[in-house]
Amino acid sequence: APSGTEKTFLIKLILTNVRQNGDIVLAVASSRIVATLLSGERTAHCNFKLPLNLVAPEAHSCNISKRSDQGQILRWCTLIIWHECTMAHRGGLEGLDRALRDIQDSQASIGSATLLLSGDFRQTFPVIPKGMREDEVQACLKSSPLWCHITTCYPLI
Repeated sequence: APSGTEKTFLIKLILTNVRQNGDIVLAVASSRIVATLLSGERTAHCNFKLPLNLVAPEAHSCNISKRSDQGQILRWCTLIIWHECTMAHRGGLEGLDRALRDIQDSQASIGSATLLLSGDFRQTFPVIPKGMREDEVQACLKSSPLWCHITTCYPLI
């Protein structure tokens, strides 16, 4: 959704509601500045232990073991909210998918968790150092094979 449509407000409302039900919810953002708007103030790279350089396909992974504290949180997590995901490299999403499938022993995309992606594709593509426009488009979440599993919704606020 475009800027000014209260995405952050809606995310905070969802976080509060789901947590009141006792469910585990993770809220992350693609940048540190955006992360400060969310409870927990964590970036996706920090929370999911993603490598900083996601350009190479072999880098599309999370460095989280099943038995770690973070692995246990991901195992029982029911909702993951990724705010301003549009500036993230698709490798981050693909790495998270692989990690969740492994940690939750699931074959389903993104394991058994629900993933809420928030952002505006008209604003920022992922930055690819020394890359061309085609490289940025290929790095975009919409270029991921996982995108066909995404349902797009627009808030009516």
